Amino acid sequence: MVRSIRILLVDDFAPWRREVCSLLKGQPELQIVGEVGDGFEAVQKARELKPDLILLDIGLPNLDGLEAARGIRQVAPDTKIVFLTQNNDKDVVLAALSTGAQGYVLKADAGAELLTAVAGILGGDDFVSSGIEVDESSNPEDTQIVRSDRNE
Repeated sequence: MVRSIRILLVDDFAPWRREVCSLLKGQPELQIVGEVGDGFEAVQKARELKPDLILLDIGLPNLDGLEAARGIRQVAPDTKIVFLTQNNDKDVVLAALSTGAQGYVLKADAGAELLTAVAGILGGDDFVSSGIEVDESSNPEDTQIVRSDRNE
């Protein structure tokens, strides 16, 4: 029997949450255990549910995704975090990864890369979307950045 991976989905746009749920639905080992629409709720649900993985947007009401990730680290330190966002600004990417997140997937790349990212992260790898241009030499946190390769 395959162990179920418990996922908390955090995004303020309900139609996008439905889209992500449909992407993950084909993987029986992946179980959405909660959906929330703001950063404060994300931290509360992380404390309550202790999910294995959180898919977290950056542009959230009440508490942005970066601050939510820091809060989640406090209440659920073993939970893996993947930012799933449309923001491809390199400073934001580096700030997101510096929170301890294991992944950063652009919403535009989710159809092609989200399942690969989730599998890799659950296997212990880090993941950054292929659509992100980051100059690793300017990385102030010395965060290891693993590039996506769609040709694998």
